[in-house]
Amino acid sequence: MAPYESDRTAGAEGLPDEADDVRAGRRKAARYVVPVAVVGVAAATIGLVPALADSGDPSLPKITAQQLIEKIAGSDVQQLSGTVKVSTDLGLPSLGGLESSFLSGATRGSGGSSADPQSKLLELASGTHTVRVAADGPDKAKVSVLDSAAEYSVIHNGNDVWAYDSKSNEVYHSTVPTSDKGQEKAPKDVPSTPKELADEALKSVDDTTSVTVDGTAQVAGRDAYKLLIKPKQSGSTVGAITIAVDAKTGVPLKFTLVPRSGGAAVVDAGFTKVDFAKPTASTFDFAPPKGAKVTEGKDAKGTKDAKGTKDAKGTKGSMASESAAKSGDLGKGLDGLKTIGKGWSSIAEFGTGGQGVPSGSASGNSDVSGFLSSLGDHVKGKFGSGTVFSTRLVNALITDAGKVYAGAVTKDALVKAANAAQ
Repeated sequence: MAPYESDRTAGAEGLPDEADDVRAGRRKAARYVVPVAVVGVAAATIGLVPALADSGDPSLPKITAQQLIEKIAGSDVQQLSGTVKVSTDLGLPSLGGLESSFLSGATRGSGGSSADPQSKLLELASGTHTVRVAADGPDKAKVSVLDSAAEYSVIHNGNDVWAYDSKSNEVYHSTVPTSDKGQEKAPKDVPSTPKELADEALKSVDDTTSVTVDGTAQVAGRDAYKLLIKPKQSGSTVGAITIAVDAKTGVPLKFTLVPRSGGAAVVDAGFTKVDFAKPTASTFDFAPPKGAKVTEGKDAKGTKDAKGTKDAKGTKGSMASESAAKSGDLGKGLDGLKTIGKGWSSIAEFGTGGQGVPSGSASGNSDVSGFLSSLGDHVKGKFGSGTVFSTRLVNALITDAGKVYAGAVTKDALVKAANAAQ
């Protein structure tokens, strides 16, 4: 007998109770996030290098999709350490390696700190990265992003969140608020670990989704079940999501998202090493190195506690950038933001507050027109004309009238939505 069941589908006919149970289970699962990520990494733009392939096919007791979701929800792991390999394959056009530097600078703003977690967010949205993580309960966590010549770390210890960029020798410091129960809450941006990515995916489980158990695997030397999530709707660019769940602890060890168009994974994150023992207390200790530039940020409630920028010797510098505090309110700057449709095929519609992307002679500059044409596809419809900018996962239509339609949907779905909105 196979060690799993693959015929239990959320929302399938004849299984109304399981559909409800799956939805209830994933809502519960979202409350059991292992607190290891205090620096945001875009959920749709991180992945695991192909070298981290499943090894072996362990024989495990039979389990249903609902039982596996409940296993994730019931996981009480609060302590772990390990190494995660991440990479991306969005199919973005190459700009000679300037993309991450430009986007990081845009988020930092004038007078900002290179150590601000928000300024690092988009840098992690491309390429391959090695990340070390550690957690000890809800108020101690550390994430370190390693490269060949430097290390960037974010440490949450009690009320304090420290971020340190060894390349620039800059430090960013902020505080976190406490909950009504007196427990500290680390700021949450977007998921950056298999557990957090899994919780985000489980939030999408409804009657538009198929959920099954798709065999077993070994990840980081541990036996795991594979939970398979597939959109039922047409028009979505998401092909399938696979979550490898540790058979013993219920902790997601690996997360993979493949596009409907096929090919390499777009989103895939997984442990290469993991240990569920208590990390040493010194793991979460931090003091600004001598001579480091220290920027005081805002607390997670958005109330201002910035006193400017100092180095470790106390010399005052420029005021800290306010971009980080505003990053959580990006939607407020959009004109008439609304959602079209539901589930995996939902599309965000909003206005730019200005004109759309110039095309052809409208740009007044043939060089600009040619560059924009190379990045997008020109389309026409009841909405007039516009340009579709595409990745392997997320697509966006910007009309010449300044309307934007975006989502993890196909170009045809965007054009259809724009036509229907007229």
